[in-house]
Amino acid sequence: MSTGTVKWFSNAKGYGFIAPEDGGDDIFAHFSSISMEGYKTLKKGQIVEFEYTQGPKGLHATAIRLSDASGSSDPGLQQ
Repeated sequence: MSTGTVKWFSNAKGYGFIAPEDGGDDIFAHFSSISMEGYKTLKKGQIVEFEYTQGPKGLHATAIRLSDASGSSDPGLQQ
């Protein structure tokens, strides 16, 4: 499993890009590949873990999940 940082993600378009921790080209991230409950979205700067495959236009992230190092940045989840 690879690790990277969300470079940007558009909720309106449902996709964005991840900058891999080990360098190299940015990896395409589609909302359908995010493994989480509820509304599937990512935020710029979040650390994620993912697998990837070669797509027709470059690398595509699969099985995207938030890394434990990312923590929760949603103040609504704090009590």
